[in-house]
Amino acid sequence: MNNIKSYKDLIVWQKAIDLSEEVYKLSSLFPKEEAFGLTNQIRRAVCSVSLNIAEGYGRNTTKNYINSLYIANGSLREVESAIVLGIRLGFVKESDCEKANALITEESKMFNALINSLKEKINNKKLV
Repeated sequence: MNNIKSYKDLIVWQKAIDLSEEVYKLSSLFPKEEAFGLTNQIRRAVCSVSLNIAEGYGRNTTKNYINSLYIANGSLREVESAIVLGIRLGFVKESDCEKANALITEESKMFNALINSLKEKINNKKLV
């Protein structure tokens, strides 16, 4: 039943890659003078989501994996905040951000479910 052989098999990682692609497209609409400002920040943050999922998957303990997922989830919030700022500054329209925001919502739910599942795994081992 468990066909996970790599972090690449995780839907949460696949969605993070989808989000990265979407944010890169979205941030290309930002003004050129933002190349070293908000554009750079949002791109680094969105890349951090999938990178931390991958790194955590390769960690030697479930606790370390969970910690990496928390970091990835924090980066997801950073992306979300940068999108809000981009809208408020008039760099993009809210309608331009619908796909990215939907992916963020989906990704957030997946993080919560995965973290809770891994915590339950740890707790069940303690009971044995």
